[in-house]
Amino acid sequence: MTHSVVIIGSGFGGIGMAIRLREAGIRDVVILEKAEELGGTWRDNTYPGAACDVPSHLYSFSFERKTDWSRRFPPQPEILGYLRHCARKYGVLANIRFGTEVTEARFDEDAALWRISTTSGALEARVLVSACGQLNRPVLPPIGGRESFAGRSFHSARWDHGAGLRGRRVAVIGTGASAVQIVPEIAKEAAELRVFQRSAPYVIDKPDRAYRKWEQAVLRNVPGVWELSRARTYALYEARALGFVKYPKLMAMLEKRFTRTLKNGIDDPVLRDALIPGYPMGCKRILISNDYYPALARPNVDLVTDPIERITPSGVATAKRAYDVDVIVYATGFQAGGFLAPMKIVGRDGRELNEAWRDGAQAHLGITVSGFPNMFLLYGPYTNLGHNSIIYMLESQFRYVLGCVAALRRAGLAWIDVRPQAQDAFTREMRERMRATVWEAGCRSWYMTADGTVVNNWPGFTFAYRRATRRPDPRHFTARPAA
Repeated sequence: MTHSVVIIGSGFGGIGMAIRLREAGIRDVVILEKAEELGGTWRDNTYPGAACDVPSHLYSFSFERKTDWSRRFPPQPEILGYLRHCARKYGVLANIRFGTEVTEARFDEDAALWRISTTSGALEARVLVSACGQLNRPVLPPIGGRESFAGRSFHSARWDHGAGLRGRRVAVIGTGASAVQIVPEIAKEAAELRVFQRSAPYVIDKPDRAYRKWEQAVLRNVPGVWELSRARTYALYEARALGFVKYPKLMAMLEKRFTRTLKNGIDDPVLRDALIPGYPMGCKRILISNDYYPALARPNVDLVTDPIERITPSGVATAKRAYDVDVIVYATGFQAGGFLAPMKIVGRDGRELNEAWRDGAQAHLGITVSGFPNMFLLYGPYTNLGHNSIIYMLESQFRYVLGCVAALRRAGLAWIDVRPQAQDAFTREMRERMRATVWEAGCRSWYMTADGTVVNNWPGFTFAYRRATRRPDPRHFTARPAA
């Protein structure tokens, strides 16, 4: 059967895109989800302490306000519940095919169709939308001996809730965004906790608190209060873009906040020195936590900064000593640069996306890829943020994709394909602007390809991205009329 639109993934991008398509009158939409539940990263990451680092009023759809968040920074169960609510309310839950993983999508130029192969059979689509996100494929570090470990081990995004950490000896490998939430929770119950740090992160205080009942009532009943809260939060976070993308010296204000947070959380000067990063602030993701540093200062917690040499049957070994542990948690991030991997995507003239992206992912406005007609990416290259809410970026992309789909129908087109000149010009602009950002200030991060090119982040204000994507420019596309 041929469908108007097929969406891959049921996180914020997939659910939001399906809702907007239905509101535009396009109801023949199918969402393909490899898991048995919707939610994307908020379904996968169920580790202790999982929460968002963007305030709740901003980390939600503008068209579906939620006034009863329990906290200023929403915990994982509430975010997942919010997504379930949106899917039910707007009638897209029935559009999701669970347990259906896409293995290949191939564009048939003559028929102007995407022919999609999945683990549950084949289907066809006029338009293909990838809503896979950037943080969906966990990375396990290339440390020798991982398979030899006799205890339980797992990635933070595949949490083993049956592991039982109380009174156990636990190793956490990694000190990124997941680790700063996991470590304080494990420290409360583990007999011994070893935190293996390759490079220290910048951690600042988290201005979090529970919302009071009267505040929720005001947000729910007084017109304009929720909108004002969202606008104020957006403005405060958007202002940080100046430090990230234009004037890195402005990061000094956040550095003072980091220094204060570290000093308040760690008394031991030796431990404090080990927690000072050796790269400019903002070059890697800035983390927020009120309890990470105090957790490291607990008597049952040990920070290990010696490089790991290997995993042994009994634990983790560095050049200096071996640490016997019962459980290993890999908080080691994700394969963020593949975007659609490991799916095989074949466009016009048999061109494979992996080959087209061999020097790094490229997409005009992070949405359309030359040679792959009627295919659109959500949260693609150059659309990640260091300072604001990705939901705002996604809603900009929803509008752009809707504009493209409307143009296909209005002009009676079989397909549209972004011109290589438009894509190349956008990529050159991004790489030129990236040189002024803090992300290229002298560190290695998940924002980069193997050769050090930043391809994940948007080097500007989010309102500038919204302006750039307000409508598709016909001059950027080539098209074929429908038969």
